[in-house]
Order: sequence, then C-alpha cells, then structure tokens
Amino acid sequence: MAESKDTAPAPRRTLDDALAWARARAAEAASQAEQKAAETPRQLWLPGFDLGAMPNHLNRSSLFAPIARGRRKFHRQTRLVSRADAILEYTGEQLDEADCDLMMALIWYAQKQPLGEWVTMNRAEVLRKIGRPLNKQTYEWLLRRMRAMTEATLYIETRKPDGSTRYKIGYAEAFHIISGFQYVEESGEYRYRIDPRWIELYARKEYALLDFEARLRIGRGQDMAKMLQRLIATSDESPQRYALDWLKSKAEYTGRTRDFRDALLRACDELERLEIIARARIEDSTRGKPQLVLWLPRSSV
Repeated sequence: MAESKDTAPAPRRTLDDALAWARARAAEAASQAEQKAAETPRQLWLPGFDLGAMPNHLNRSSLFAPIARGRRKFHRQTRLVSRADAILEYTGEQLDEADCDLMMALIWYAQKQPLGEWVTMNRAEVLRKIGRPLNKQTYEWLLRRMRAMTEATLYIETRKPDGSTRYKIGYAEAFHIISGFQYVEESGEYRYRIDPRWIELYARKEYALLDFEARLRIGRGQDMAKMLQRLIATSDESPQRYALDWLKSKAEYTGRTRDFRDALLRACDELERLEIIARARIEDSTRGKPQLVLWLPRSSV
C-alpha cells in the first residue's frame, strides 16, 4: 500500500510539466514573433492617409493630454486612462497635444517608405507642417521632444468583445514612441526611425483622420479643444456622450471640477466656432452623473 501511495502523484507531475513546457514554448514563440515584428521594416498603407492620422486607442487614452505649461510629470509603468477594451501602460514624460501633432507629422513623413527604416528629417518642413514658427526656441523644443519620445515606452494590450486578447505590443520587446533618433550636431541633421509595430495600431481601420487644417486654426491655449477633436474623430456617432469624471482623468486635469467644466465648455465653443461640432452641453446621465454630450455638424440639432 505504501509503495502505491508514493508513486501515484507521478502522472500529475508529468502533466504539470507538460503544461508548463507548452506555456513556455508559447511565450517564447510570442517573444520571437514580437521581436521579428519590431525589427522587420513594413510598409504602412492607409486609404486617405494624410497628416492627422492617429490610432483610436491612443486618441481615447491619456497618452497625449492638454497639460498646462510646466506641469509635465514622469510616469513609470503607469496605467493610462483608456476604454475598457484596451490596457495601456506608459513610462516617460507626460506627452501633450503638441507632442501629438509632432508624432502625427513624423508618421506621415515616415510612411513614404517602410516603417523601421531611417528617415532624414527636414526640420523646418516638419515645424511648418505642424504650425510652429521657425526660431531658436522651436528648434530647441523639437530636439527636446524627439529625445523625450525616443526614451518613452508604451505597452498596449487590446481585447476582443469576448474579453480575449486581440494583440499585445511592447510585451516581449520594448515599444518606444520613436524607436530611434540620431542628431548630428555638426550638420544639424536629424534622423529617426518608427517602430513597424505602429502598423498594428492602425490595422482594422482603428484610426481617426483629423481635419488638420482645422486643428491648426484652434486658438492658443485651447489644447482641451485639440484633445476633444481627437476623441470625437474616433466615432461617427452623434450625439457622443462622455462622463465628466472620465474626461477629467483623461485630460490629466488636477484642478477643481467646476474649473474643468468651464475649460471644457470653452473648448466646445472653440470646436463649434470651427464647425468641428454642431453643439454641446453638459447634462446628467440616466445614472445621475454629469456627462458631456456632443453633436456632430451633419446631425439635426
């Protein structure tokens, strides 16, 4: 009896070992696949792609936010605000709407060749494209932001309606906002590289095409309006409804709620002036929580 008792657990250990081996093999394969995806240049092709294209999961997150001057904080593996169908964790300086404009321009120029290859930047052309003046301060700003976004890393996991994982980026191989940056001080030349895995973020038509000319006409100090423009563009539904608490967190707004409401309404007035929206109002939801309601121009108002 004793001998039988000692040998009985062996099949269990063998099954556990087999499952562990299978999981390890799957993780290794996923790691190798992500590493290959990060290292293999791929062509980005999107119908109607122009300056102003940004993946929906990023537009709905707090990765880029209308932060006040001098209010940048440093994140370390911070869970960003996003929708329930995506998990985003970020390490790096908080990025703002000007960083978003720059990133859209960098992707637009880079997509003329396979992503993952080095791109030589025409600094003056890029700055003009995003509406920045050409002076010493903006060139210094450009260098700072290129370095900051090269240091920044992002982990993204998106989910299907049933809760299962659709894809992961940055899990096995670090995903930098800009995967490579070179500055030759003698010539003033900038070269940069965009990770080919950006293509996955644009796949399945999960991106918004902004009216960038309208974006450039948004008034100074109206970065809240720029954030709302990106958020609105992720859906063609009208009206669109967003909980104020969620918007406040997404905007990285740390002030009083009543001040945030005022800033939000000023941003909506700016979007209405530019006909990006038809009208907006703040009202209580069916659960009694304040929400922002936005109507698009083509809707009856």
